[in-house]
Amino acid sequence: MEIRNLLLSSATAIGVVASLSGAAQARELSFAIGHPPVSNLVKSAEEAAKQFNEETGGEMTIKVYPLSLLSMAETSGGLREGLADIGTVMTPYFPNEFPHTNLIVESSMVLQTLGADVADVQAGAFAGAVSEFVMTKCPECVEEFAEQNQVFTGGAGTPPYVLNCTKPIVSAEDLKGARLRIGGANWARWSEAVGASPITMSGNEMLEALSQGVLDCIILSTPDIYNFGMGGAVTHITKGAPGGAYFASVSNINMDTWNELTAEQRTAFLRAMAKAAALGSYNYQNGAAEVEAKAADDGVVIQDAEPAVVEATKAFAAADEQFLINDFATRHGVERGEEMIGEFKELLDKWIGLMREAEGAEAYEKLFWDEIYAKIDVNSYGMR
Repeated sequence: MEIRNLLLSSATAIGVVASLSGAAQARELSFAIGHPPVSNLVKSAEEAAKQFNEETGGEMTIKVYPLSLLSMAETSGGLREGLADIGTVMTPYFPNEFPHTNLIVESSMVLQTLGADVADVQAGAFAGAVSEFVMTKCPECVEEFAEQNQVFTGGAGTPPYVLNCTKPIVSAEDLKGARLRIGGANWARWSEAVGASPITMSGNEMLEALSQGVLDCIILSTPDIYNFGMGGAVTHITKGAPGGAYFASVSNINMDTWNELTAEQRTAFLRAMAKAAALGSYNYQNGAAEVEAKAADDGVVIQDAEPAVVEATKAFAAADEQFLINDFATRHGVERGEEMIGEFKELLDKWIGLMREAEGAEAYEKLFWDEIYAKIDVNSYGMR
């Protein structure tokens, strides 16, 4: 009897140790997003984290830290140093670190030349095209992320960028000397081309600058005006110029963390991040009309840019493509810029067609998974 009790006690002890060992191995991955909690990107990331946590059975979990762990300007360096496991990286903030990626991201104003109906699908189309291009057709892009100890796993796009202002800015004359906050070099070039003054600042500084009169307008998608709490400061919105889309690398992951995951966990991570990219893009695209309707109800004047401004913008976008190729070759040593832009434009056409047939967030997610993420070899992609 004593031997039996001893064996039972030993078995119980071994079970407890095994349980504790399993609990000790469970790990929580930190996900830093420099957007406030109400942001589309944050909400999409939280849905993705929930899916990942369920799929891994709690062995590996993700916790989202909005506007706390790392700011937008800090995220790339923080990921490199392991201050966060996952982070939303705005590559235009880092022109020297991500030149090949930014060549593609900065080409977004080509959307202005593809017809007015593209605006209705551009968030998902641009996000899908950029994500597919970087992950499957641009080894230079993958390598520049690797040099920053990061693995790129896709991102989200926005509806057209517009002028969100504290006064009417609709004509070519209105634009002369106007102080415009820009979020990328392409919009800086457009601003200078139309006689305005581009101003660069972090997204976290925009509200104060707008409220204090440092800025006349912010070039941004309308959902982000309200994501960042600037709705009360904006009194006039001008649509039709400058256009283009922003692409955020929503879910870059620290390379050391990525390499620690099992193949099954990497697959689960990609499934979750396909959701984050798709849901973020869908909510941006479909949130624009809702946001603009609310703004109009609150007294914001919403106008279209005068035809002369729209035409000048289209002409600028067409000419800027060759400038991009030459400039990135000269300043950053990007050797195959023309080839890259050509391949990307083919993908963009493909994704515009796909998005025109997509109805609902689930359709977006299925397309992102089927066309991009499902084709990634988790045993080789991002591995060192």
